[in-house]
Amino acid sequence: MSAKSVESAGARRAASPTAAADPVLEAWEVFRQEKDGDPMRHGGSVMAPDAELATHYAREMFGRRQESVRLWVVRRSDVHDLDDADLLQPPLDRSFKKPGGYVMRDKLAAAREAAGQAKPKARSS
Repeated sequence: MSAKSVESAGARRAASPTAAADPVLEAWEVFRQEKDGDPMRHGGSVMAPDAELATHYAREMFGRRQESVRLWVVRRSDVHDLDDADLLQPPLDRSFKKPGGYVMRDKLAAAREAAGQAKPKARSS
């Protein structure tokens, strides 16, 4: 390509309305399902300017060899991160619902200590 043709191509590109506003690439997270009934798992991410291209890129990366039966493509900015410890802790003690049952030993010891009472002695038969 000659210098003159490179110059004219650059001028055409600068004059076109799409060249002035280069597309902004966004991160899109891709979740995939390998077989029907499997859970959706995070497969990776793609960079694309819009949802349509993100879907095409995801299909190309995660579906071209039929390794996925379903894809979810989600804009990364639409994923909400819950990292506040207060939000993730249950508001009430529901340890009685755990398989080990409700452990009273620690709670009784704390109640006795708060009341200033000693642990009763074991009964002899």
